[in-house]
Amino acid sequence: MYAIIKTGGKQYTVKEGDIIDVELLNTDPGAQVEFSDVLFANDGSKTQIGSPAIANFLVYGEVLEIVKGEKVKGLKYKASHNQRRTWGHRQKYARVKITGIGSQRQGKGGKHGA
Repeated sequence: MYAIIKTGGKQYTVKEGDIIDVELLNTDPGAQVEFSDVLFANDGSKTQIGSPAIANFLVYGEVLEIVKGEKVKGLKYKASHNQRRTWGHRQKYARVKITGIGSQRQGKGGKHGA
């Protein structure tokens, strides 16, 4: 089974066991997260398409750690004025392991339903 979820303004194709880097979430490492914006789900025989999201369908994950992305460098240069300005940025991401794809909300420790 796989699904397409939307988080942080981006879309990700996920299946159970995948590890993805998403925009920083307001959680600590080890926390359980639920993605409710599920746009598409397919279990091999049945396909569900949301409009815009599938109702009562969740993707579950666990935040493994907070990681930093690649450094992005910028440069402004004006030759005639001898002006230079450089800057850099390094985005932080939450590394999430997908633990389940299901249509029901389950209690802690239970298996996620399909």
